This record gives sequence, C-alpha cells and structure tokens, in this order.
Amino acid sequence: MLSSFARFARVVAIAVAAVFATVELVEARAGRGGSFGSRGVRTFSAPPPTNTAPRPTQPIERSMTQPGQTTPGVAAQRPGAAAQAAQQRRFGTGFFAGLLGAGLLGALFGAGFFGGLGGLGSILGMLLQIALIGGLAWLALSFFRRRQQPAFAGAGAGPANGAARSSLPGLSGLGGGQAGGMTGASMAAGGGDGSLALGAEDFDAFEQALHDVQKAFSDEDLAALRRLTTPEMVSFLAEDLADNARAGIVNRLADTKLLQGDLAEAWREGSDDYATVAMRFSLIDYKADRTTGAVVEGSTSEPVEATELWTFRRSRGGPWLLSAIQQA
Repeated sequence: MLSSFARFARVVAIAVAAVFATVELVEARAGRGGSFGSRGVRTFSAPPPTNTAPRPTQPIERSMTQPGQTTPGVAAQRPGAAAQAAQQRRFGTGFFAGLLGAGLLGALFGAGFFGGLGGLGSILGMLLQIALIGGLAWLALSFFRRRQQPAFAGAGAGPANGAARSSLPGLSGLGGGQAGGMTGASMAAGGGDGSLALGAEDFDAFEQALHDVQKAFSDEDLAALRRLTTPEMVSFLAEDLADNARAGIVNRLADTKLLQGDLAEAWREGSDDYATVAMRFSLIDYKADRTTGAVVEGSTSEPVEATELWTFRRSRGGPWLLSAIQQA
C-alpha cells in the first residue's frame, strides 16, 4: 500500500515540477514576464496600486541598484549574480525557488525520499518540515521588507504618501481609441516632497515606448533598445535575447495595443525624473524556430493580455528611457 502511495506521490511531485518549469515558457514578450531594472531609491519599494493594477506588484528580481543607492550600477552585482538570478527565474520564484536552493527537491525526486524514510509518518514529517521552512522564509522576508521601508519613506513617495492627485485633461484619446487607453491617467501635484507633475506629452511618450520597446525586442534590434532603455535594461534584455538564440528560437511580438493605463507615481531625484506607469495591453506573442520559422509556442493570430508597471527615467531635458519593468 505504501509503495503504491509512494509511486503516486512521486508522479504528482514530478507533474508539479513540470508545471513550474514551464512557467518561463508561457511568459514571453520584452522582459519575459519578469520584474527587473531600477527605480532609483524606490527600487525596493512597491509602487502604489492604481485602477489598472490594483493588486500588489511583483518585487524587482534583477537590479544593479543595491539598497540605499540612488544611481543604478554604482555597486553592481557580484560577478555571475545576474546569470544566477536569471537561472533561478527560469526555474520559478518564491517558495518553489526556495526548495531548489535548499536542495529539498533533490530529496523529493530521489529514491531516498520514499525508499528510506520508512513510512507514511516520515513522509508527513518531511512535508511539515518543508512547511516550517517556508514559514520561516516568509517571516524573514517580511522582517527584511519592514526594515527597508523607513529608508524610502522620506524620499517623496508622491501619491502613496498622500500627495494630491488630479486627472490630466486631454488623455481620453490615448490608446488608439481602444477601451481605456490612458483615460485613467493621473499626475502627482508638484510639491516639496519630490513629486513630479506630468503632462499629456509625457503619457504619449510612455505609450509610444510600449510599442517601440516590444518591436525592438521582437526585431532583436539592440541599437533601438539602446535608444529606448537605460544601459542596465539593455543588458538584461540582451541577456534574454541571447538565451533565445541559444535555444534556437525567436520571440515575435506584434500588434501591441494599450487597453488601459494610469500613473502610479512620479518623482524627482537630483537631476533625474522618474515615473512609474501601470499599463494593461494586448499583443500577438509567439516563439518560432530560428531556422524553419515554425511556431513552437503561442499563437500568430490570438492576442494575449498583460498588465505591467513600467518605470521611466529621464535626465533633465532628455528623453524618457525605460528603466524597469514589474509584473502586476
């Protein structure tokens, strides 16, 4: 009886692992559905919720900014850290990644788990240990985030800190006439807390960037990506394109349409301006074999939808450049 249960449990465990391992394949587009880049001093603080993205935002997973820095890349990741982060992201995040890091999946899949623990009680004991480890990891993460929060609280959190918000006129036409567009866009009223006022031309630039970045990524055009994004973002996107090339595939994106968008926060840091915008959009997103052109994943005709928060940065008088992408 125990042997049958062990075989069944092992099959279930392998099936769950397969589902997690394929999450990365489902997420494509620029950034492959990850959260990466830099938001200045707010890199490790969550943007406030908006009508477009009311749920909590996924934390930044890959960044060259370290806690307490204002300029990305000053203390860059240790050698190999970016590759390690990308590898972990490919195998899943959160609790599942924690299992990988702890080596518990090796015990789960190995014969020693069901062959040497000696009965159902030991199996349940192992599951309780896994739950305990997950609970401790959650408590540690919560404590770390609480310790981080005060460092950014005085940096001028714009709307999140109660700064006034007012509707921007003339935005109902954005989004190419699609339902929503940037119709819900708001701006943070200028004030002494570092918040930044934006105009309609800024939101036009954000919407145009959504189209241009997706097209440049689809075309694997690094020159265009350098014009549209920060050097840090170029490095991460180039890494993703290199991964696709090694896998023998190309990620094609087309017909990007902004469906709804609004401003989460906008602020100033020294000579740089930042703005984080929530955008819900649709696009054709599929992967094709680099040699034959055959579709290996996705659809060439059925669009998919995504909701992401894009952070833009500009130096005084310069253009807006994409500096971070986060999943809503």
